[in-house]
Amino acid sequence: MNRRWAARLALVAGVGAVAVLVVFAGLASLVLMAAAWAGLVLTAAGAWWMLTHTGWIRALAVLLMVAAPLTVLYLYSSAGLLWVVLASLGLWALAVLAGRAALTEDSPPGMPERSVGPAGRPFLIMNPRSGGGKVEKFRLAERARALGAEVVVLDPDRHEDVAELARRAVARGADLLGVAGGDGTQALVADVAAEHDLPFVVISAGTRNHFAMDLGLDRQDPSTCLEALTDAVELRIDLGRIHAGEPADGSPGRVFINNASFGVYAEVVQSPAYRDDKARTILEMLPDLLTRQSGARLSVRAGPLTTDGPQAVLVSNNPYQRGDSAGLGRRERLDTGALGVLCVGVGNTAEATELLLRGGQGRGLTEATAREVVVDSDAPVVPVGVDGEALSLPTPVRCRIEPGALRVRVPRGRPGVPRAAPPMDWRRVRRLALTMGRFAAGRDRA
Repeated sequence: MNRRWAARLALVAGVGAVAVLVVFAGLASLVLMAAAWAGLVLTAAGAWWMLTHTGWIRALAVLLMVAAPLTVLYLYSSAGLLWVVLASLGLWALAVLAGRAALTEDSPPGMPERSVGPAGRPFLIMNPRSGGGKVEKFRLAERARALGAEVVVLDPDRHEDVAELARRAVARGADLLGVAGGDGTQALVADVAAEHDLPFVVISAGTRNHFAMDLGLDRQDPSTCLEALTDAVELRIDLGRIHAGEPADGSPGRVFINNASFGVYAEVVQSPAYRDDKARTILEMLPDLLTRQSGARLSVRAGPLTTDGPQAVLVSNNPYQRGDSAGLGRRERLDTGALGVLCVGVGNTAEATELLLRGGQGRGLTEATAREVVVDSDAPVVPVGVDGEALSLPTPVRCRIEPGALRVRVPRGRPGVPRAAPPMDWRRVRRLALTMGRFAAGRDRA
């Protein structure tokens, strides 16, 4: 659909959503909207109280979260206006979808890529446990060997140093390294590939495959990733690197391909009870962590930005997209040469409610980009989640970006990176809808 016509549809649907309420509900429409807003606020406040309290207060908070929306629905139904509200909500949803589609610019140029020939001596490491057994399910080892790759399938009953396996393969003459496994294993081998300036192949055999998604690979069928051994293009992407303590020791630090997390999440996954009962452990630990009665007090310095006392910090290898309905998890590019920084610091119920109601936007969220990020603490050691692996590191912890450090080889015909729709901006939608001709539409993009 033409962007201008999508914008016009958004305006018509938005006006229709309001008109349905006014025409069929009259003055009661004001009461309906007020009741809906009150229900949303109470539900969000109940969610915050549920997370930050225990005992009878938590029980009352859960009751409020259930009772508030049910009460609003009862009021609509008893007034005979439930269908009016549902129709209005449907039109409003259409307006938002059309508006965000109208704001989606023409696809920006992707990461630069160059055609490459097949690898001569590829070496692949495969974790049979990753992704619930995808290595065996998709016969990845057999298929890779048929393409001429040397394959090592890890022994699930004992720990193996995957970085050391990769280094030995390089010493034997391997000219490409690859991993079928989770993001943590991917990062360890990617570090070796970057060290020797060798191409790296990602096989999406993990559970979540965030890195594979950001490279535009097929996450449903990891066997398609093996096409990178024969018909491939090569990308130059950035790597994140995390250093523990003062930099005087000269340690290169540890690579991360996705992110390093500090604060609430990192504290929870460090608990010995987390593996046995995740939900119960989270509910037991969150009240003290969110109200800052336990856990380390963090401070963050990212370029000119300084933040003190956030409950959670996420430092990512390149910034995550905003406007992603699935939440954090997509990066359109991995070659911007900057870390993404997200700090969540909620001091009271009002800030928490604003953050929840505005879909992750508000006073409690601070965003930045930087080449280096320093996370310090009042504790000598802090828990850190690095690409999903729980670690404990001495403070201060430094994260930096290494631009273009890794050569990644991907199939030429990969699906591509899914794009997130932009945040809704009614002013831009209105301006775009009222423009006439291509010249005006181009001026709006500018």
